[in-house]
Amino acid sequence: MKISDLIAKRIIEIINESEMDMAEIGRNELANALGCVPSQINYVLSSRFTPENGYIIESRRGGGGYIRIRRVQVNRSSAIMHIINSIGGRLDNMSARILIENCLQNGVLSRESSMLMLSAVSDKTLSCLPIEYRDVTRASILKHMLLTEL
Repeated sequence: MKISDLIAKRIIEIINESEMDMAEIGRNELANALGCVPSQINYVLSSRFTPENGYIIESRRGGGGYIRIRRVQVNRSSAIMHIINSIGGRLDNMSARILIENCLQNGVLSRESSMLMLSAVSDKTLSCLPIEYRDVTRASILKHMLLTEL
């Protein structure tokens, strides 16, 4: 089993043991317990515990910091709005692909819509723009395309 699968499994176990459908973890502590580096925890959180997968993540930095992962039941429109709000002002090509593929896998987007979005925000499509504008343009395009799904 891959380390990312082990991390996800442990977080889901913590959530399932909670009466509130929530896990509150220390990133460094979990990394030490599972024998991995903290950046692997970040990767799993950003790729598997997303709004389109039914999770909301809150975090607090610092010495007493924590990461709180909450399982939520959201309808399609709410999921799309969470995704739009999570995109921010810039979006790189890989993050856009992951986001769109997660939406497809979780039934938030149809295959046709996801293929159109992947094409619209690809590096090849945006190659006519200077590099410094591509991520900003990609974020804007994807947000507006997601809005049409509401």
